[in-house]
Amino acid sequence: MSQQAVKKRLTTLSARRSPLASPASQRETLQGLPLSMEFQSALEKSELWPLQARSVGTLQVNLGKVCNQTCRHCHVDAGPDRRESMSRETMEACLNAVRQSGVETVDITGGAPEMHPEFRWFVGECRALGCHVIDRSNLTILETGPHRDLVHFLAEHDVEVISSLPHYRELSTDRQRGSGVFAKSLSALRRLNEVGYGYGDPKRRLVLVSNPVGAFLPGAQASLESEWKREMWRRYEIRFDALFTITNMPISRYLEWLQESGNAQTYMQALVAAYNPEAARGVMCRDLISVSWDGGLYDCDFNQMLEMPVEAKVSGNIRDFQTDQLRTRRIQVGRHCFGCTAGAGSSCGGATA
Repeated sequence: MSQQAVKKRLTTLSARRSPLASPASQRETLQGLPLSMEFQSALEKSELWPLQARSVGTLQVNLGKVCNQTCRHCHVDAGPDRRESMSRETMEACLNAVRQSGVETVDITGGAPEMHPEFRWFVGECRALGCHVIDRSNLTILETGPHRDLVHFLAEHDVEVISSLPHYRELSTDRQRGSGVFAKSLSALRRLNEVGYGYGDPKRRLVLVSNPVGAFLPGAQASLESEWKREMWRRYEIRFDALFTITNMPISRYLEWLQESGNAQTYMQALVAAYNPEAARGVMCRDLISVSWDGGLYDCDFNQMLEMPVEAKVSGNIRDFQTDQLRTRRIQVGRHCFGCTAGAGSSCGGATA
């Protein structure tokens, strides 16, 4: 790999000032691809248009874009060179929203959310409110000096850990996430096992998340989970509770890779051809609200990265959280939404159909 290629891989779109660092540019790029069907048309045929929210059971909070990794597929364009980070004031507003709304789950993401200086405080406050808390971890952050004791902290606070691991083979994982990531991930998983994660205890739930390394859809989640559980134990003596399969979303750095590899239109058309009405009915945005690092409200994490906020008639900031408005809102959609509705579906909770 050339020095230029290595540098490109280790820096974010933002740092390189790539045109695709702009959400508007990403939307325009997707819109410029010839497709056989628009997402609205697919929903209309399924009698799901307009797509409506059902509840606000989960508040997904993105603490920022700072991360210790720069992964090839990252839809957040997160990395060590990013500086976006949620303020204490905005975190307090999130807690106020939980108090007044009855939200049951707080799903904490990033970047690497554990790198936020207020991460532990925020987890503690959410648990004090009776919320189920999820930490979306890249695993390697748990192997860094300031964060090694987080394994015990997470266990003590009954935090569910949903952790990224593209594949149970080293080469496939390191190709997508960087050299040495797989070995560090295994070390973190072993330490999570040591404190009780992965053995069926709902208070120590450990979920692995797999997404394809190439330009194709994931396999069937149930069969892959069986395979992964067998292979992770046989090869590494590691246990986990569930596997989520997630389709790579055609935005940000993955969109850049699709373009450079000549797969953009082929991949998008594959998503369109695999559209599944049952998956569309179960999309996560119908029961979730996504909060950006600066307090903006979005229907999902992907809409957040494309800067597509909740519909205009709904209060668009966590400081003005209106549960009734959000519970009945109309979901904002675009071509990227085919990524969540192809095949068995894809969401932050894995397959939807």
